[in-house]
Amino acid sequence: GGLMSALRLLTTIAALFVYSALACSNILITPEASEDGSSMIFYTADSAELYAKIEFLPAMEYPAGTMMSIYDWDSGKYLGEIEQVNKTLNVVANQNEKQVIIGETTFGGISELCYPPGAIMDYGSLIWATLQRAHSARDAIRIMGELVAEYGYASGGESFSIADKHEVWVLEMIPKGVHERGAVWVAQKIPKGHIVAHANQARIRTFPLNDPNSAIYSSDVISFARAHGLYEGPDEAFSFSDTYDPVTVSGARFCEARVWSLYRRFAD
Repeated sequence: GGLMSALRLLTTIAALFVYSALACSNILITPEASEDGSSMIFYTADSAELYAKIEFLPAMEYPAGTMMSIYDWDSGKYLGEIEQVNKTLNVVANQNEKQVIIGETTFGGISELCYPPGAIMDYGSLIWATLQRAHSARDAIRIMGELVAEYGYASGGESFSIADKHEVWVLEMIPKGVHERGAVWVAQKIPKGHIVAHANQARIRTFPLNDPNSAIYSSDVISFARAHGLYEGPDEAFSFSDTYDPVTVSGARFCEARVWSLYRRFAD
């Protein structure tokens, strides 16, 4: 009757609010795939709660022992402090003076692993702390892994787009819940002449285990999943996406459909 119709309407509206909060899309373009030889990252965040702004973080020098306060990028909640480096780089929005760029889309993933208590580095703070430090895309991957290992990862599952003048990478990361401090993650380089898109659904499935030029990953990305009953197969068949962010009906409909829509516009 009328009550059930109203409940269905409210459920639909609530679902739309959830997906509007997650409606980010990224397109990653390698230098060999662009007309002028530039690497590019396009980053959209479709939400009525977000307003476009460009922030400037000037390069600074700090005495040893200086601490940097971390506030959650979404809520503004104080999360803690991390040690500041001696010298930071200029950062404008999502790019630093070394032409390192970092964007993101949130995939969430297995809920019991997300938003662990006591963790300090949320995904937004991780981006800008890394941009203040990183001289290349590979440097950014290393720094992000080190920061979450030391201070914990306070967000949910995230796909990060990372580029410099020469290389473009996707790094996917999810916390370890209450089991351990830090996060499990894998970064995969986009092959020359290719593009990639991601939109709130983890993209990396199987990846090379012994080719650091193509894939870099946390040492426990597979063993952690096996230890907690998330994966039972051989290392070679391990899929990050299928393990930590299995595709659901809504993931296919609201997230993968956006990726398909992007790809069909760029396909020959």
